[in-house]
Amino acid sequence: MTPPTTGLPAENTTDNNDHLVQSDNPEHPANLIPSLCAKFWTLGWVTGTGGGASIRDDDLVYLAPSGVQKELMKPSDIYVLSLAAQAQSLSRRQRVYLRSPPIYKPSQCTPLFLAAFTKRNAGCCIHTHSHWAVLVTLILEQQGSKEFRINNIEQIKGFGKGFQKSGNLGYHDTLVIPVIENTAHEEDLTEFLEEAMDKYPDTYAVLVRRHGVYVWGDNVHKAKTQCESLDYLFQLAVEMKQLGLPWITDIEPTIPTRKD
Repeated sequence: MTPPTTGLPAENTTDNNDHLVQSDNPEHPANLIPSLCAKFWTLGWVTGTGGGASIRDDDLVYLAPSGVQKELMKPSDIYVLSLAAQAQSLSRRQRVYLRSPPIYKPSQCTPLFLAAFTKRNAGCCIHTHSHWAVLVTLILEQQGSKEFRINNIEQIKGFGKGFQKSGNLGYHDTLVIPVIENTAHEEDLTEFLEEAMDKYPDTYAVLVRRHGVYVWGDNVHKAKTQCESLDYLFQLAVEMKQLGLPWITDIEPTIPTRKD
């Protein structure tokens, strides 16, 4: 194995550890990321090369690159790094990769993905530019709020109760997603995302004002499920707002009387 590479394009590297992204297994992270991003593109989540995804397999972190058309991404486009070695590297120029694609640049989302892996032991983190997420942050901006809160909606059951907690939220529970302000450069969001994770230890997502959302989970299945559930709730919330319906309601639980 050759020494790790920097995040710069690897045109002159004779052995770029390409074996790390070569597998016939569709569940391999290097195959899953392009597959997921292609699906997300059809949903409008990663339009115009925006957004991305990262999967952690033990110490190896697989990352979508910057500037790639997400519906056209290939396994050979994927970056790989060691979480233990690079968890504290916030700068792209200081970060060292085990494997770099011959073109493209590292994603500025990388330190935010690493925050989900190090602070929440997540197995997957997804970043979307969903317009429903952006609209929700604009509505909250008008209200002067830095939290998205909604309850008494069935889809809330798609979320876990919190880090190191078993089970999922219930129908009557209140889902709370913090909102952080956007910055000119994505990497600069890292400290604010980490602050939100510390302040809201049970959240699986953080909204970025006028930008999008970061969602993570213990594994790919959970991250994808929670991301889909969130987008559903964001769209519902926007349409509820248009109809003058509140996001938070006080509903008495319906208790069945029949006992079998």
